[in-house]
Amino acid sequence: MPSRIYKHLETLWDYHQLGHAPQPSDCIFILGSNDVRVAEYAAALYRQGFAPYVMVSGGFGRFTKDEFDKTEAETFADVLMDEGVPESAIILETKATNTGENVSFGYQVMLEKGHDFKRFLLVQKPFMERRAYATFVKQWPGQYNRALVTSPPLSLVEYPTDNIPFDRVVEATLADFERVRDYPAQGYQIEQTIPAHVTAAYDEIKKQGLW
Repeated sequence: MPSRIYKHLETLWDYHQLGHAPQPSDCIFILGSNDVRVAEYAAALYRQGFAPYVMVSGGFGRFTKDEFDKTEAETFADVLMDEGVPESAIILETKATNTGENVSFGYQVMLEKGHDFKRFLLVQKPFMERRAYATFVKQWPGQYNRALVTSPPLSLVEYPTDNIPFDRVVEATLADFERVRDYPAQGYQIEQTIPAHVTAAYDEIKKQGLW
């Protein structure tokens, strides 16, 4: 791959991350995915005392339906407990299949469990930070005082694994940029500024015709 194309990919990768510093919250809210490192990172945030509860939302998505034996939420809960989070601190939502459902179904489960969290620390994959935040802010049904988003501190070169190969990471990074760009008009997310150099990086990558 030409180095200039890789730099464009890094531009998109960096754009997806909002750089929020974690702060004490009422709930760490994990939006499920195929990457258990997200659960490991959330467990570390819990152990550091950032919130007394961890809510995990996720059923089976297009990647996890063939990879996980349990729902994303249940799989992540196993990781959380292995990493020292007590079961009593974990709230599960096991039916969501997309980010909007993570938010709306998570809200319903929160109420069913008798909670009314106001300060949230969202946790997702690095290239899904911006979309997770924008969806939460737009679609969370209740009142909240603060929502921050964070992700495992992994660079583009560090992120791929045997189970999540580089090409899939690139495809997802591009697809999430398209959602950030297009979904506000469809009512799914808040509008976010996209700098010209980020759009140019996306355009140059797409011109390659590889993804």
